[in-house]
Amino acid sequence: MMMKSFVAEKPAKLIKLALSEIDDLTRSSLLTALKKRDVKINGKRVGDDVTLSVGDRVEVYYIPKENVKFSLVYSDDMIVVVNKKKGVSSESVFESVKKQFKSASFIHRLDTNTDGLMIFGLTAESEAELLKGFKNHTFIKKYRATVVGCPKKKEDLLTAFLRKDKDAAEVKIFDKQVKDSKPIKTGYKVIETNGETSVLEVTLFTGKTHQIRAHLAYIGYPIVGDGKYGNFAFNQKCGAKTQMLTAYELTLNFDKDSPLYHLSGKKFFIDN
Repeated sequence: MMMKSFVAEKPAKLIKLALSEIDDLTRSSLLTALKKRDVKINGKRVGDDVTLSVGDRVEVYYIPKENVKFSLVYSDDMIVVVNKKKGVSSESVFESVKKQFKSASFIHRLDTNTDGLMIFGLTAESEAELLKGFKNHTFIKKYRATVVGCPKKKEDLLTAFLRKDKDAAEVKIFDKQVKDSKPIKTGYKVIETNGETSVLEVTLFTGKTHQIRAHLAYIGYPIVGDGKYGNFAFNQKCGAKTQMLTAYELTLNFDKDSPLYHLSGKKFFIDN
């Protein structure tokens, strides 16, 4: 059982406002709470969908819905591929994966607010091969990003230098190499645009921290909803609170002598 509370900022029906204010509250859980009179308004228990007034304090005692962190895309005896949900860390997804696949090993990360494909090894051999593939950039990683504006070039291969600023927990992009910077390469292709925003297919050739987000912002096309490198005025105007970036396609490549060679050329993707 969990309790969460909120204060009504405008007149509204209890059920509608409670469901919008409490993320892990389902309609069925709320109806159960009302039936048991486990909902309080200004300290008094209620059992009906009453109309709230401005300033009413609501307390709901409920069973939260299960926090689903990923959906399974593929698994065999060697690897597991999942679709990570937005808002959960890669480490948290790994812990959940291990509950189903006890031998799973952590291979790579996605930003907490980036959803999409993650892959895990199930044996020592597959772990070593996957780590080598990411290190040597032999896998093809594609992302779908919605950005502010429309690039003049419909397709381009961007090169620059990236430097991590650990104190600020962000990265900086430079045209020329500076101290402690690393070369990066990011490709993109415009898939569709409405003039105000555009959907890009982004190919990640180097896998540095925040590379896509920072690189696109650097050329003037920040990702919609990005709270660190984004266009804050635009995000506020359209109510975008989470970056619109998805790791939607991963193609594996292995040498002929690799224990994972049977997966070489195999493509995993997310339809939407």
